[in-house]
Amino acid sequence: MLSTSDPEISKLLKSELERQKKTLGLIASENYCSMAVLQAQGSVLSNKYSEGYPKKRYYAGNQFVDDVETIAIERAKRLFGAEHANVQPHAGAIANLAAYVALLELGDKLMTLSLAQGGHLTHGSPVNFSGKWYKIIHYELDPETSMLNYDSIEKLAKEQKPKAILCGYTAYPRTIDFKRFREIADSSGALMIADMAHIAGLVAGGAHPSPVPYADVVTSTTHKTLRGPRGAFILSKEKHAKSVDKALFPGIQGGPFDHSIAAKAVCFGEAMKLEFKDYAIQIVKNAKALANELMGLGYDLVSGGTDNHLMLVDLTRKGVSGKDAQDALEKAGIILNKNMVPKDTRSPFITSGLRIGTPVLTTRGMKEGEMKDVARLIDRVLTNIGDAGTITKVKTEVVELCERFPAYKEL
Repeated sequence: MLSTSDPEISKLLKSELERQKKTLGLIASENYCSMAVLQAQGSVLSNKYSEGYPKKRYYAGNQFVDDVETIAIERAKRLFGAEHANVQPHAGAIANLAAYVALLELGDKLMTLSLAQGGHLTHGSPVNFSGKWYKIIHYELDPETSMLNYDSIEKLAKEQKPKAILCGYTAYPRTIDFKRFREIADSSGALMIADMAHIAGLVAGGAHPSPVPYADVVTSTTHKTLRGPRGAFILSKEKHAKSVDKALFPGIQGGPFDHSIAAKAVCFGEAMKLEFKDYAIQIVKNAKALANELMGLGYDLVSGGTDNHLMLVDLTRKGVSGKDAQDALEKAGIILNKNMVPKDTRSPFITSGLRIGTPVLTTRGMKEGEMKDVARLIDRVLTNIGDAGTITKVKTEVVELCERFPAYKEL
């Protein structure tokens, strides 16, 4: 239908499908969702307006929407062992905003890790609402190990007495000790917020400890390691349920995206299956294999490796900027992103590092052997950066590898 009614957009969608099929997706915050998720996301639920919550809607005609959202809520609670779930947030930034509105007053102290060290824009960046509306106290990674130093975080928390402490990051390659963060929060009289957007799929599959038993509120997206639609959700203790729900609606959102909620329900259902546990474990195995091969090829990895789905490569000794590396690799069909590393002297638009993740390649069925091949392809490009002949040869090999592990065969 689309090819007839709007050939211009249809052509672009087909081009994007081909790009996804023929490139190696290594962006840690991306994944390829299932056909079932795509079908729910593109469903007739796009037509419905359902401001409010199940059985408490402003508009009529929501009997089936209520059932869909209730299923999504119950699946989220069961999947993560949560007391309460809100599945309406449109995005991770909205989920974080709702958590802050629910727990904090404007100007309250919020203790987080900075964007430059692995946090997120909504964790207190001065250009973001979080940095403008709250008094941000940043804890730092250990300067020697580039890992979280829980004792120093606790010392800072006791000195600053924040209203809430946030943990969970966008570029931290190590396991997070959520139990220790709960102890730190209790010792300083703070609430605890966990942003598990990146590791939600690992948590669901048992490949990373869960923040749910410890945090007052947990926020997450659904489109990263959880392999769902673009969207978000919030989990909380029952005592915060009303505050969270009111903060989101009517606080900061109007009508929910019912089609996205249906796709989230499908995603949660998929994550409950036994094969998803194997998938989550394989993501980590692949990340470790890729990291080890890169280190064997002479690359510096922040913290010396990875425990999860991502790694940070510090290119300082290689004399290449993150931006130049990203651009050269993209030409060869290897898609990843430039990223700041601890103590980075370059701007966020240039950076000295790369962030690399394994969710997409794991979704395609690749395992440790392929990760070693991918590391060597990356090295060939970066060792011969600017050489068109090398890029052409690597791109051919990338396409061959992708064809061995096809994506979206149904399309």
